[in-house]
Amino acid sequence: MDLYQVLGVPRNAAPADVERAYLRLARRYHPGINPGDGVSAELYRRVQDAYAVLGDTERRRDYDRGGASAPVATAETNVAFQGFDFSSLAEGASAATFSELFADVFQDAARRVSSPEQGTSVDITLQLSFDDAIRGGQFPLSVTRSERCGACAGTGQVARPPIACPQCVGAGSMRWARGHMVFTKACDTCNGVGQIVTQSCRMCGSTGVHGRSEVVTLGLPPGIETGARISVPGRGHAGARGGPAGDLYVTIDVVPHPFLQREGRDLRMQLPVAIHEAALGARINVPTLDGAVALRIPAGSTSGQRLRLRGRGIPGDPSGELPAGDLIAELQIVLPPVRDERSKELLKEFGRLNDIDVRRHLFGNA
Repeated sequence: MDLYQVLGVPRNAAPADVERAYLRLARRYHPGINPGDGVSAELYRRVQDAYAVLGDTERRRDYDRGGASAPVATAETNVAFQGFDFSSLAEGASAATFSELFADVFQDAARRVSSPEQGTSVDITLQLSFDDAIRGGQFPLSVTRSERCGACAGTGQVARPPIACPQCVGAGSMRWARGHMVFTKACDTCNGVGQIVTQSCRMCGSTGVHGRSEVVTLGLPPGIETGARISVPGRGHAGARGGPAGDLYVTIDVVPHPFLQREGRDLRMQLPVAIHEAALGARINVPTLDGAVALRIPAGSTSGQRLRLRGRGIPGDPSGELPAGDLIAELQIVLPPVRDERSKELLKEFGRLNDIDVRRHLFGNA
């Protein structure tokens, strides 16, 4: 018997689709709606058996691999229609409307299956200095997340000496009436066992998880930029009911550098030069990520002119796939303050010797 055909879903159906198909068929073939119908009762049993396997993540995985799936180890919790009881009047408050009559019949079928669920993700921001972002490396990161409780293995319950269930008084089932109709189901408190064999875990307050801070070492490549998002699988919050943990997502925030800016894998800077250095040429020291490097300024350089220092930008990838970037120095000619008469005379003499109209291009041929 193909369990997927029983529920009428494809083999790659999502858990939510499997559950919807089960609820639809359980309502259609429930013995409480089809009393005395042997065919519906048999179909209802098959639907229950199919969902017991396909509704459980691990058992479904075993079934898909072709392995035998063991019977469900939990007590049957389906509501059973027991017949009618006319020994008392069903009037006033004891009478039931249609919605009340079947509310208890389907409340267990509509309840979400207590299967493991993946934990939620943890999102944090890591602020890096400009130099650290350019160089990359290993960075420790403190993360606070919920972790599966070790005392109860994430179930929220621990074993205790058995006692009779106070709800069903050891019977394992509950019986009640709606009007003249009588129903029975397994006791919710003891899951139909008749005994209480577990109690709430004191270590986690029955939540199955507890908070914990830990240090995660994050490996970042050279040249990572602001807004980059790094994922670390399995370092998010613990999953419910023993499910797998979520993921950790780290968003990078790079602090701006005082004089360096990024252009792809290159770095750019405004390099001040004195007027005589630009006019006559010079050799000056330029700060880089690896210390000062000598740069030759050609004679007659102008403001805005760009000079390139090869390999002084973002470091290359260790694998060699990404080459190192360059450092681009954009010249910015700075006129020193004129404080004495001698300097003024020299500038005037320079102007007389170099009588060139530097604004001639603004007026065309006029």
